[in-house]
Amino acid sequence: MNLPSLPRRAGLRSLARWSALCLGLLGTSFSAQADAPFPNKPVNLVTAFAAGSGPDAVLRQVADKLSKLWNQPVLITNRPGGGGFIAIESTRRAAPDGYTLLQLDSEHLAALPLLYKSRKFVTLDNFDPVAPLFRTPFLVAVATDSKWQSMKDLVAAAKAAPGKVSYGSWGVGSPGHLGGEQLELLEQLEMTHVAYREVSQLFTSVGAGDIQWSMASIPSSQGMFKAGKIRYLAVAAPKRIPQMPEVPTVAEAGGPAGFEVNSFVSLVAPKGIAADVANKINADVLKVLADPEVKARFNTFAFETITWSPAEIRRNADAKAKVYEQLIKRKNISLD
Repeated sequence: MNLPSLPRRAGLRSLARWSALCLGLLGTSFSAQADAPFPNKPVNLVTAFAAGSGPDAVLRQVADKLSKLWNQPVLITNRPGGGGFIAIESTRRAAPDGYTLLQLDSEHLAALPLLYKSRKFVTLDNFDPVAPLFRTPFLVAVATDSKWQSMKDLVAAAKAAPGKVSYGSWGVGSPGHLGGEQLELLEQLEMTHVAYREVSQLFTSVGAGDIQWSMASIPSSQGMFKAGKIRYLAVAAPKRIPQMPEVPTVAEAGGPAGFEVNSFVSLVAPKGIAADVANKINADVLKVLADPEVKARFNTFAFETITWSPAEIRRNADAKAKVYEQLIKRKNISLD
């Protein structure tokens, strides 16, 4: 009768004990990682903006500062196009643990659900606001040789010839388009909107007089401004901006006092992020935004850093949605 040798039995028992110990240690390691304070692994920031754009440029600086603060890599993934849906679809099913965040502007949050009605997609039903980044004001731009010297002149011309005054934007539903719609509503005007595919084409057309005016951010229009092709009639904000102190507000230039056009950009997370994680990300982003180097970089784009809580981001998005809903329904504007 052949019996297994004692050393073999002992070896099998030792192997079993060793395997159990390894599995226990591995489980402990995973548990420790899961219980470790956020963040304990790389964080991915997805952006709906193209590489090299203003929002992308400042996000990269914020990511670099966060990486040093967190001692973890903070990666950038660009997913532009599709009205924001390419970036949205790539992230909305990610785990709501703070390791995947999405950079969107206020129009993605507030206007997109109204413009794509057939999709029945409400951005803030799928994402939670986490941290603010910046707000950008818009100015009213005309050709340098335009006969208009003030907002009063623009409004008078539009009232005198309904439908004859044209304005351009960088797309249907953009702040440039909805800003024009808002001016129409406030002053009871009728103007013609022209949508362009490229921002550069838009301001080339403004400078050439092909269209008579447009909303403009400083980053997108400074090339044509510095070339002497366009000038600014006013800034659509309650007060003048530091980068262009000589440009009056719309109210100062004879336009409606309530005409305010801006866009804000923030970070959101897939729905369901824990409040403590969201609050930590918010607090750490605000630390980064307070850095003088970051402030200086934002200032070059005329981006105003904002210090909102997640709840304040949502309130500001909801306020914009109310304004946009009125404008979009008035003209039945749609991107379906």
